[in-house]
Amino acid sequence: MRLFAAAAELVSSATPVLCPGSYVDIAPSVHFDEVTYVDEDVRAARFFQDEGAVRRLIASKRRELGRSGSFAIRFERADYRATLSVADRSVGLLVSLYAGLVSEHCTRYLADGGALLVNNSHGDASLASLDSRYSLAAVVKASGGRYRVAQDGLDGYLVPKRGVPTREELHRSRRGVGYTRSPFGYLFRRAIGDDD
Repeated sequence: MRLFAAAAELVSSATPVLCPGSYVDIAPSVHFDEVTYVDEDVRAARFFQDEGAVRRLIASKRRELGRSGSFAIRFERADYRATLSVADRSVGLLVSLYAGLVSEHCTRYLADGGALLVNNSHGDASLASLDSRYSLAAVVKASGGRYRVAQDGLDGYLVPKRGVPTREELHRSRRGVGYTRSPFGYLFRRAIGDDD
């Protein structure tokens, strides 16, 4: 929840969010009002099937933080690499945390100027850094269980220790590039008016 609290400093809580490969992590809904979760795991489907219990859990956490007002959740049991029932360019925040190369398959759903919150566990931050549709807008630093978003000194990030990888190398390795500075995560912005 602290990670999404930090992200909400730069992305409006009213922004529609897409979380491919979410499993049962509902933390985004504590800070954002409209979240679509996507996972093909049967256990995730069972979890979200009891929507009343999921909504009560989210509402309780939101109350603890003083967040009132309505919120919407939606779960789609699907492989995010296939076409989803989400409209193209309809979400303002795309989440890629420990879920593979989400940006490659789901950028189509991200609105112009929207944000990609990504870590590099499976190489997705590295892949986004090579994608001309994205520019680095901030990094997410973690310390002592707390997260903070930093927008200064961004040119010191995404500097490979050894050579710039190719997309093919990232696909092959399914691992992030070793960078000279490695924050917990990155926040990229999608360019306005780019072509898919």
